Amino acid sequence: MTAALALAGCGGSDDASPAGPELKVTGAYMPAPSMADMAAGFFTVTNSGAADTLTSVTSDLSDDVTLHATEGGAMEERKSFTVPAHGELDFASGGNHVMFEKLARKPAEGEKVAVELHFAKSGTVKVSMPVKPATYTPKTGH
Repeated sequence: MTAALALAGCGGSDDASPAGPELKVTGAYMPAPSMADMAAGFFTVTNSGAADTLTSVTSDLSDDVTLHATEGGAMEERKSFTVPAHGELDFASGGNHVMFEKLARKPAEGEKVAVELHFAKSGTVKVSMPVKPATYTPKTGH
């Protein structure tokens, strides 16, 4: 199925990408939370099509999941993030991240947390976010 999606994006040459966004989520993880009521999540959205917007994130782990940017050391809640056409949206430690507050339970290292990313054009993308050690640093630098 991935090959068919990739081939569908090769038909045109203009930046408008009439086929729409073509999103792929990779590198998702959650550091094992140090507090019982709060956790963070990280991932990368790669888009090989037209621009889209990440509008929200939901999870059974929390009814209070928000999007945050960190710029100049200051964390700021955001309502949405643009996924650029033919580009990436990166959620990495020290930068953009998803904040899970008022956790229903504290997930343990080795578990997988079900997360749904909601996009304006692409709809819902389901992601399985593995819980890694609190000090985990991925090879990609997230």
